[in-house]
Amino acid sequence: MGEEFRVSGGLPENAPANGVEGPEIRPDLQLGDETAEIARVVVEAAPGAEKIPAAERVYAYVKAAILDRAYPGGELLTEGELASAVGVSRTPVREALLRLEESGLVKLYPKKGALVLPVLPQEINDVLEARELIETHAAAKVWPRRKQLIETLTDRVDEMRAHRKAGDAKSFLEADRAFHEAIVGAAGNEILSKLYNSLRDRQVRMGVPGIEVQPARMDKSITAHQEMIDALGGNSAKRFRELVVAHIDSAASDLRGMR
Repeated sequence: MGEEFRVSGGLPENAPANGVEGPEIRPDLQLGDETAEIARVVVEAAPGAEKIPAAERVYAYVKAAILDRAYPGGELLTEGELASAVGVSRTPVREALLRLEESGLVKLYPKKGALVLPVLPQEINDVLEARELIETHAAAKVWPRRKQLIETLTDRVDEMRAHRKAGDAKSFLEADRAFHEAIVGAAGNEILSKLYNSLRDRQVRMGVPGIEVQPARMDKSITAHQEMIDALGGNSAKRFRELVVAHIDSAASDLRGMR
């Protein structure tokens, strides 16, 4: 088949109450509020975990570990390991792994398990290209009603500044993500919004948050976001689009510099 399998010899650090080791969920990991909270509940075996559908628990648990690279590319995960770690049967594990395969995070091999797909240079290019297409499309769609968007985006940048001052990287990244999601969401295409969110998840695994939390990177990011807001207050849709593209290109350059 060509792939190099590395069979997991036990799950990453930190353990649920059932005693099976599981991934440590980084506090600054950007998964989307609901998924991150489910992952935390599962890892900590918090009260009420059993009320969350079993497949959803497995999905959040494995996704968190993959995006945090606790499950690195090339790792072969077995249904039995995951079922024991989360405390469920194998049926919901299969359901969760199918969702993860659809998201491009794993590849399923019957009777073997799920291979965590490594991040390849082509994937980086594909994700960044797709992100640029979606964000520039959204930039054009929101331009006629840009005044309503300025207040929301200004609030997000104010939050970024406050979190930068407090040294709160987790909250800074949440505000950054919310800024871009607000633009894409304002375009009014739910399908594109969902696709965009999945792209941001994949960028997490590529390591973008790790470079953005540096103080100099945060200052640069705040400046770029403020420039976009200023452009929305002007009369040049072309200028706004150019700034959106420049911001994505900057993230791409940082990311490729890490490889």
